[in-house]
Amino acid sequence: MTFLSPERLWLLGILPLLGAAYVLLQMRRGRHAVRFTNLALLSQVAPRRPGWRRHVAAALFLVMITFMMVGFARPADSVKVPRDRATIMVAVDVSLSMMARDVSPSRFEAAKAAAKKFIGELPERFNVGVIGFAGNANLVAAPSADRSAAIASLDQLALAKRTAIGEAVFTSLQAVRSFDAEARQDPPPAHIVLLSDGDNTTGRTVQESIDASRVAQVPVSTIAFGTPYGTVDIEGETTSVSVNKETLRALADSTEGKAYEAADAGQLREVYTNIGSSLGFEIEHQDVAARYIGIALLFALAAGGASLAWFSRLP
Repeated sequence: MTFLSPERLWLLGILPLLGAAYVLLQMRRGRHAVRFTNLALLSQVAPRRPGWRRHVAAALFLVMITFMMVGFARPADSVKVPRDRATIMVAVDVSLSMMARDVSPSRFEAAKAAAKKFIGELPERFNVGVIGFAGNANLVAAPSADRSAAIASLDQLALAKRTAIGEAVFTSLQAVRSFDAEARQDPPPAHIVLLSDGDNTTGRTVQESIDASRVAQVPVSTIAFGTPYGTVDIEGETTSVSVNKETLRALADSTEGKAYEAADAGQLREVYTNIGSSLGFEIEHQDVAARYIGIALLFALAAGGASLAWFSRLP
């Protein structure tokens, strides 16, 4: 719990003074009572009633004051609130190395199926866009709430030479900054999910993309598709295309994202869980002063009721 006006808590320092004043008044009342020598009159001035009743009413009154003072300082609870304009960019590697069949039916088809499933399961509060990258990176679906358009764009992806992971990150960041009229000055909270086999062979470096992502405060989560034993046939020649997990892990770790090694679509559920906890909500402080004032009123009613019942007067 936090307080929106913590400077008002100094009022709690008055409570010990009120307690001390009450004790002094009780002592003074006792001293006045023993001055009377007429015992018959004394029984009317200081009637012998159970002392604890008198103290209970006073204690309830002090508790009421305590809750009122705490409420005056505007206590607030931390609550999770859905973030507006939250955007996820899904970047899919379409380089020729993704033709390797060490992941069934191929790295490329497995990555597309995983991306489709991931996009289809995203809650409505997320906007989603799609990037395809090989020798360069292209925005194939601008970020929006239209899931069908994003999924359909994945079927338009075609394989090409080379791999530009850095360009994929830069293009994703540009799509986030162009999301709406406010995005350049106030970009939406965003996360990039990049599916690849991990080699950056052209364009800007992975380190440059790391620096840009950190400046933009946009994490990049990576999913590595492939094994050390992948091969592809290019122009009649068999080429080894081992997955480069280290590059993808470095990209994720350096941008506060998560790195995964996925041979099937199920791994993307864990990606969404992590994204949903950080991107889908933000922490806000909700004023709960009314709660404390309500409790104070209950104690006030209890104090007043006890005093009327036992002494026929209010405290």
